[in-house]
Amino acid sequence: MEARRLAVLYSHLFPSRSAPLPPLSSILSTSACASLMNDCVFCLIIRGESPAFKLYEDDMCLCILDTRPLSRGHSLIVPKSHFSSLDTTPPSVVAAMCSKVPFLGNAIMKATDSDSFNLLVNNGAAAGQVIFHTHIHIIPRKAGDCLWTSESLYRRPLTIDPETSNLANRVRELLLNVSEESKDQVSTLS
Repeated sequence: MEARRLAVLYSHLFPSRSAPLPPLSSILSTSACASLMNDCVFCLIIRGESPAFKLYEDDMCLCILDTRPLSRGHSLIVPKSHFSSLDTTPPSVVAAMCSKVPFLGNAIMKATDSDSFNLLVNNGAAAGQVIFHTHIHIIPRKAGDCLWTSESLYRRPLTIDPETSNLANRVRELLLNVSEESKDQVSTLS
């Protein structure tokens, strides 16, 4: 059973099929500090070396006020271990972060007298990520605040044509390949 758990953990930590198996000691390391980066602003906050307005903290994540807020109460949910982007973050960590969203979002909305909030992840430089430590934004909103210029953009209906069909087929194909690769990794490790 322990070998199976390690295989599943390994498949989440090293999703690439060609990744070599790391030493067992590195897989079993329980020190969160070992994976923290020295110059990452979030890692500095997590280690207590940089100030922040902490709203919530548990074993897996931390919620802080954003230092450059888009709205009053704009907050960030940050994992305590360093992962450069959402796609490099293990599903269990993403799940832990996301499970806090209703709890934190509701408290932030009440504290700011907001009607709702946006949940945002900038994943990669082209998407606007500037701090390369996974984090989720909770941005409180009020009716008519016009925070996003895109709110006034006209949204066009999806065109049902061969190009759209090819796109959907390609995504499904890639998802199937990823799923098959994960199964192969687990079976070769157990």
